[in-house]
Amino acid sequence: MQQLNKIWNYISTRNVLYHLGGAVVFYILMVLIFALFVKSYTKHGESVSVPDLRGKTWSEATRLVESRNLNYKIADSSYDLKLSPLAIMDQNPRPNTKVKESRTIYLTVNSRRAPHVQMPDLKDASLKQATMILESYKLKVGKLIYKPDLAKNVVLDQLFKGKPIVAGTEIQKGASVDLILGDGLGDTEIEVPNLVGLSLREARFVLEGSSLALGAIVHDDFSKGDSLDAVVYQQRPDPNMPETRTVNIGEGVDVFVTSRNHYSAVEGDNE
Repeated sequence: MQQLNKIWNYISTRNVLYHLGGAVVFYILMVLIFALFVKSYTKHGESVSVPDLRGKTWSEATRLVESRNLNYKIADSSYDLKLSPLAIMDQNPRPNTKVKESRTIYLTVNSRRAPHVQMPDLKDASLKQATMILESYKLKVGKLIYKPDLAKNVVLDQLFKGKPIVAGTEIQKGASVDLILGDGLGDTEIEVPNLVGLSLREARFVLEGSSLALGAIVHDDFSKGDSLDAVVYQQRPDPNMPETRTVNIGEGVDVFVTSRNHYSAVEGDNE
């Protein structure tokens, strides 16, 4: 007990109390300084929201990034005809992601120049097929130029900037390719068959055999609507006229029809 009293008396001395008080104050100051340092450091790296840069021009995007104390770096490039050169196509981190200040945003930008592809061979393809092929190569259909040919809407030749372009030639993505197509008529002329006196059914058969088409069918008051037994009493072009004796393959011939009885009666009167 006497030993404890001696220890307590020693601790109670002014000199020891000064040292203890100084230690406590030093500890409190260190805690305060550390707290202020942590707060300052945390605020310096404060989280910010990543802006949506996709579709923005280069100047717009970089201005947005810098306004939020972020950094940027080009990570990749691609090409989109609809975007301006160096426009932002993609980004990492994604838009609205929370990041610390000074974080680097990696950008995928639109190339300044369109990459090249090899021109496909479109000859003898239909217009529909040629369109699909061009789209798969990121090319566009330009002008459609029709020329006389029996193959209707079939590609006869392919042009780039007004000149023929051979398959395999390097061409920029997004370029327009003009197509020369057959009009389905051709430039071969044949004599127009005489259809007068034939039934509508027979006239159609004769025209198909001559590589011609049946055009308009004009019924008079005596014919029975669209009956194939109606008889042709007039046609255009007229094979008896020198200026209409021949036509191009595939052209149509218009016919005027009446009933067989009426046609026979008129022919009998003419005799």
